[in-house]
Amino acid sequence: MRWLITGAGGLLATDVLDRTALTGDPVVALARSELDLRDRRAVRDFVCAYRPRAVINCAGWTAVDEAESREAEALAVNGHAVRWLAEACDQAGARLVHVSTDYVFDGASVAPYREDAATGPVNAYGRTKLAGERAALEHGQYVVRTAWLYGAAGTDFVRTMIRLAGERPFVDVVDDQRGQPTWAADLADFLVRLAQSDLPPGVYHGTCSGETTWYGLAREIFTLLGTDPGRVRPVTGADSPRPARRPANSVLACTRAEPLRHWRVALHAAWPVIAANAGPQCNVA
Repeated sequence: MRWLITGAGGLLATDVLDRTALTGDPVVALARSELDLRDRRAVRDFVCAYRPRAVINCAGWTAVDEAESREAEALAVNGHAVRWLAEACDQAGARLVHVSTDYVFDGASVAPYREDAATGPVNAYGRTKLAGERAALEHGQYVVRTAWLYGAAGTDFVRTMIRLAGERPFVDVVDDQRGQPTWAADLADFLVRLAQSDLPPGVYHGTCSGETTWYGLAREIFTLLGTDPGRVRPVTGADSPRPARRPANSVLACTRAEPLRHWRVALHAAWPVIAANAGPQCNVA
């Protein structure tokens, strides 16, 4: 087994690299400065020369709000680049596992979205990620949708709440958007197992199970910090408007593979690692 990981240095790729290293197989992890996935020829030449058995694509434009005014740039990364990578994997005989998002859905459903549910993104980011999904699927590859990702390091909602808990007496957090907080290490394990499995190509959902709102997640973080969760106050999305509209309900149903553990169990298990990386910021009780 020979692995190629794109998006090296990012929140998810860091955990994927740790997980693939445990296999004992050769692993190459590339950052954008080492391989620009928007360059079709460069992607083809590298993949066909290295000939990986599996490629896990963790690269992507993740700035949701910025995508509203820079959709063409986001599409180049989230859409066109995935097509070039899928083409190259076809030529090299490699399995591509491409990471997508819950934001390909409109959020109007009251039930969790199955893998075969109709898509309908409500923002530019979701549209560009859907383009990437279609490119991967057209080449008979694998797509894994995830949601509300957080990791040991980097910028994410958990880290932001830890910081704000130490800076403000109260923090207002949206309580009318539902989803599934997902620990990056759990997702990384799922991606590697999928790449090694005999499961057929197509769309899979890789999120922690259960569901909550951003407000519910923030309260759990404050509890883990040892401070009063009452310092978190619920607001609506309309109270704190942002350039990109968010789906009200983006909970995903995992029906094609075994669901990941409950989001609260995962957060508690991850907390020692998060706290160690956050340092003094976690001492706010």
